[in-house]
Order: sequence, then structure tokens, then C-alpha cells
Amino acid sequence: MYAEWSPGASLVDRVACLWKQDCAEEGTQIVVPDACVDLIWGPEGPHVAGPDTGPVPVRMRAGDVYRGIRFRPGALGGLLGVPTGELRDERVSFAELGLPSDLTLEALAERLRRSAAPDPAAPAIAAALRSGSSVREVAWDLGLSERHLHRRAVAAFGYSPKTLQRIVRFQRALSLARSGVPLATVAVESGYTDQAHLSHEVKRLSGVPMSGLLVAA
Repeated sequence: MYAEWSPGASLVDRVACLWKQDCAEEGTQIVVPDACVDLIWGPEGPHVAGPDTGPVPVRMRAGDVYRGIRFRPGALGGLLGVPTGELRDERVSFAELGLPSDLTLEALAERLRRSAAPDPAAPAIAAALRSGSSVREVAWDLGLSERHLHRRAVAAFGYSPKTLQRIVRFQRALSLARSGVPLATVAVESGYTDQAHLSHEVKRLSGVPMSGLLVAA
């Protein structure tokens, strides 16, 4: 059983949710890219899950319990003392990053106050790329060169602007599909050329067709 809830007023600007998963039976869960960084406590010990660029299969056993803190895309800032790009597609133990295994929400809030703030343009960058505009158009609209946009996107999200665009578009499509919107409409509203383009991208980013993601929801 999976559940998530709000982190509270002190963390809501940076943290998307707190979550917990209790595994009732053995199986493999596919974690798909969402542009987020998670702090995770699980059977293998506390670790940080960096921003993924593809599907990550996680083998779970009956009785396993996972707890997590999911940061909003681009909201990690300097919390971990390493560039977000260095965490891309990585799972790194708390010990390697100098985090205590028993980190509390209060301690996390204090660490966030003391660390470098995230790029204030990060939400605008993600929103503009999600809208379907090209990387060149987004850079122009934000008053940045394409090189400057690339540097800021990698620093904030761990992704190049093009990769970030693919992932936020995929997440929008997944959200629409899970709400019951027909896939042809999902493709149009998410900025894909057509439904075939949507299907191709979903398979590339998740390893399974959209129907597999909807069954797993």
C-alpha cells in the first residue's frame, strides 16, 4: 500500500510530499522519471534517489517498508552539497552525503535554511518547457541564452533542458491518462505530435506501455 501526504507549512515550498509504501507481497515496481529527488529510508538503508532519466526496477519483498521525502523538481538547492547533475540516475547513501540516518523533518528544515536556495527561475523553466515551447523559445522568453538555460537547468534539475522537457511532458501525460482522459486527447494536450509519438516516448521513459502504468497506479 502506498500513501503520501503534505510535509507541512515549513517544507511545502521545497518538498512535494512525504510518502510511505508497505509491501504486502513480493514483486518488482518500476520507478519512472519525474524530475524529483527523494530521500528514502528502506531495507537497503537510507539513501538519496537522484533524478532519473529512465525506468528503475525496484525488487520488493513482502513486509518491506519504505519511507520517503520527495523534493519538488528543481527545489533541492544546495542541501546535499553536490550538484544535482551528479545525482542523475544514481542512488547514494546518506553516509556518503553527510546526512544522518535518523534525519527528522525539523532537522531537514534547518538544513534547508542553512543551505543554498534553489534557482528562483526553476519553476518558470519547468513550466515553460512543459507548455510545449522549444528550448530556443523558452530561453528567449526567459531572457537567457540557450547555453545559460542549459547550465541553469542542469544545476537545478540535473537534466539538460531537452531531457527535462521530455520528462515533464511525460508526467503531464501520465497525470491526464490516470484521470481518465482518452489517450488521443492526452497526446494533444501534452504537446506530442500524435498518439504514436506519445506511445513511443512513454515506452522509452518507463519501459512499459501506458496501459502498464495505468494498471500499476
